[in-house]
Amino acid sequence: MTIIANPIYDVVFKYMMEDDRVAKLLLSALLQKEVLSLKMRRHEYTGMRQTRISLFRIDFSANVRNEDGTENLILIELQKTWLTTETLRFRQYLGTQYLDKDNISSDESEKGYGLPIVSIYILGHKLGDLTEPVIYVRRRYLDYDSNPITEGVPDKFIESLTHDSIIIQIPYLKGRVRNRLERILNVFDQDYCMKGNEHLLEIDEDLFHNDEQILVSRLVKAAVAPDVRRAMDVEDEILSEIEARDTTIMLKDKKIKEKEEKIKEKEEKIKEKDNELKEKDNKLKEKDNKLKEKDDKLKEKDDKLKEKDDKLKEKDDKLKEKDRALDAAICVLYQNKLTIADIAAQLFVSEQDVIGALQRKGLIEKEI
Repeated sequence: MTIIANPIYDVVFKYMMEDDRVAKLLLSALLQKEVLSLKMRRHEYTGMRQTRISLFRIDFSANVRNEDGTENLILIELQKTWLTTETLRFRQYLGTQYLDKDNISSDESEKGYGLPIVSIYILGHKLGDLTEPVIYVRRRYLDYDSNPITEGVPDKFIESLTHDSIIIQIPYLKGRVRNRLERILNVFDQDYCMKGNEHLLEIDEDLFHNDEQILVSRLVKAAVAPDVRRAMDVEDEILSEIEARDTTIMLKDKKIKEKEEKIKEKEEKIKEKDNELKEKDNKLKEKDNKLKEKDDKLKEKDDKLKEKDDKLKEKDDKLKEKDRALDAAICVLYQNKLTIADIAAQLFVSEQDVIGALQRKGLIEKEI
């Protein structure tokens, strides 16, 4: 058995894909086409919800050879997430790809047309009732009667505005080796995680053919690279901090909501009792007794209002605790060399909020 770094971690995935040979191997297997040349365009975190890192993406431009021997340049939008996330995030990023002027072909004969896009989604969670580990979503050219159109295909206009997709469901890999792609994707199979250490996978190197060994070798290097190991620790630390904070906030918000509902219920009872007091006041014979009862009810109402004020104060204290947790997350990111702008983008706060947190923690000096 061979010990490799777990590519579900962003730092390992990035390290793996930065090797040109490994990237070509994986993308060729996914596309079912030979990738002749490849250029990594950018990689980054995107889409934060309640400050939880949910998505990592890498863009490639690739020259591929088609089945008929022709070659063409395509864009590959590769996105990986190990947390369940809304499809809106994927749609938003896909929209930026269509809007990016850099994605327009520079070929004079294709001027004004966008480069074909293939979107690849590597998911650490399951999709609905689909149980296949790899799902291909491909377009077809059809006429009104759903007959395939073969002449004039592919069309540059249509290829510029539509795209194919490939979805990988990591939980369904389960050691499958029915084809070359599934063999390669074994490095993502979380069933191979070492007990007590999710940073590492223990795989059978004999599963991989000779040309596929470069992928295993790359991940073996990642497993022993100090900077990669530290970065995995940071990912765990950040996620743990954020999830703990979100859990605390969620529980406290639930309690606050329950208390507010109780206060509302009590206020309605007080209102009802006030009406009863008004009715009793009309009875002259019981006037003294009713006035006393009314005073008692008013005192009870004041007590409830005081209780409500106490609850609001408690809510304010919890909001302050939330701010402290946010400060802690900002400090962790800053100490791991992220810029103020990157921290603000990841945590959905302003740069001034980030600066203020760092100043409060003494990590940067206050402006004079």
